[in-house]
Amino acid sequence: MSLSKVPLSPHLQVYRLPLVALVSISSRICFVANSMTYALFIIFLISIASGSEFYSISYTIFTSTIGKVLTSVWVFSLYLYMANEIRHLFWDFGYGFSGNTPLIATYIVLSATALITVITVLLYLL
Repeated sequence: MSLSKVPLSPHLQVYRLPLVALVSISSRICFVANSMTYALFIIFLISIASGSEFYSISYTIFTSTIGKVLTSVWVFSLYLYMANEIRHLFWDFGYGFSGNTPLIATYIVLSATALITVITVLLYLL
């Protein structure tokens, strides 16, 4: 059998991943991003304990427009990871694999993430 007769698997450039897989991959990316932002949060907590001079610098950064945007993205990332892990917990117990249930659960994860993020950001900005 020659190599030209061997069927080739679709490459990721031509294969479109389903939404369930994209959200699952995004959850793993969010985990890594959240791990990095925890370091910034710890620096902010240290600035509170270090006195008013260092705290005023970090307060200015976090209350600036870009600080609020980055904090909002972090909150979204945190909620996406948490909601997706709750979905995975159900999957670990064997629930949610039949029919369209994985896709419906993915829409629930995305909707809950968006709703909780909007509520948190509105409370943060007010």
